[in-house]
Amino acid sequence: MLKLKKADYAAIRAHGEETYPYECCGVLLGQMDDDGVRIVTTAARCGNTRDDSPRNRYHIDPKELIRIQREGRDRGEDIIGFYHSHPDHPAQWSSTDLAEAHWFGCSYVITAVAKGKAAITNSFELTGFDENDKKLVDEKVEVA
Repeated sequence: MLKLKKADYAAIRAHGEETYPYECCGVLLGQMDDDGVRIVTTAARCGNTRDDSPRNRYHIDPKELIRIQREGRDRGEDIIGFYHSHPDHPAQWSSTDLAEAHWFGCSYVITAVAKGKAAITNSFELTGFDENDKKLVDEKVEVA
């Protein structure tokens, strides 16, 4: 399960609306509790550095990711997930999303943005042990 504050949930959805018709992306920082629930304490916006197909692909600059990870660690946060938008496409992972997901045990949040308005937001956990058996599995999202 993934727990998000209302403000972070709203910010993720707003980010998708702001970048429409291109995909937005960002990093979710926080902690995992003893029951395996990922609790988001910070949603960090990132720039989509994908220049070949930003309408249906995203890429986070590794330097930006390292900076966000370091800043999070200074606050006692770990990377527990990522988010991106799907402009005019369902909030379901694509084969590209699965191929480019590499952080096992993390949440991957996808917001469908239809004609510029955030619609459905879903989350998926990346499970498995290596690249050959990885899967994105539906994950419950709690917004409080």
